[in-house]
Amino acid sequence: MGTLQQIHQWSLTHHPRWLVVLRVALGICLFVKGIFFLVNTSTLEELVKGSLVANRSDWLVIFITWSHLLGGFLIIIGLLTRWAALLNIPILMGAIIFINTQRDAFGNFELPFAFIVLLLLILFLVEGGGPISLDNFFSKHEA
Repeated sequence: MGTLQQIHQWSLTHHPRWLVVLRVALGICLFVKGIFFLVNTSTLEELVKGSLVANRSDWLVIFITWSHLLGGFLIIIGLLTRWAALLNIPILMGAIIFINTQRDAFGNFELPFAFIVLLLLILFLVEGGGPISLDNFFSKHEA
């Protein structure tokens, strides 16, 4: 049995039910942030242009917005949870390192919030969707 299969098996047997609520809350936070970026595209463009990755700002704004929307939705329903978390981890790391440390863009709570979301993404990268997720449903009902 490979390492990933061992981690998956361990997480299925040791996954508390309250983590499902935490996973859904994380997905909602990402999804809402994606909607915020979709509505306030100019704010996100300003943040990205003021950071160290300014020369890639055109496609980066679209990528950040849609990865938050798609990743948040997938985390909410528990489908491809690890992949959705892996997709959003570099974005949150970039937000913490490049943007929130350079300026106070949205208020004093933005940096701690981004750090908490990053920690939760790392947690669900390891834990997966858990017993109440579409990942688990599809693994039990394979054709």
